[in-house]
Amino acid sequence: MSAFARLPALVVVVAFAFALAGPAPAQDRPAETHFFDASFGDLKEELELARKEGKKGLFLMYAAEDCPPCIRMKKTIMSQPRVQDHFRRHFRVIHIDFNGDAEVADFDGRPMRSKDFAQKVARVRGTPTFSVIGLDGRELLRHYGPTRDAEEFMLFADYVVSGAHRAQPFDAWRRERLARR
Repeated sequence: MSAFARLPALVVVVAFAFALAGPAPAQDRPAETHFFDASFGDLKEELELARKEGKKGLFLMYAAEDCPPCIRMKKTIMSQPRVQDHFRRHFRVIHIDFNGDAEVADFDGRPMRSKDFAQKVARVRGTPTFSVIGLDGRELLRHYGPTRDAEEFMLFADYVVSGAHRAQPFDAWRRERLARR
């Protein structure tokens, strides 16, 4: 049997294999354009937008351009459509450059460089640092360091969305959730 004669059978086998595999997973999207909201850096205004949009507050990521864990998380976790959709459904998601000179206005409207806000006002000591700011302007969660995977990362949102932040510290709540996996 020639190679050409076997071609239709091969096409049927390949098509059947794709059919069994189901739909292709959603393609990753760049975090810079699909995870983070476009922002002019006015945090007071961002909080007002979050209120108007019916969100739970602001999700802030303090990151540095040359931070390997920040880069890895943006490429492998924050690029996933389900992660992007989950966070943007519940929060205004803002990126703050830990070492940057871009202007940011703090929650009182005072303009300053992003690095001054991160290091002097927010007192962030390293990157990545994640913070959730509630609609009343209070910090509901702060976490330093990367997460292992998307499921662990999504716990940041779930902790606030579920209201668990009112009952127990994040680390205790997270341990309980991870133990159930």
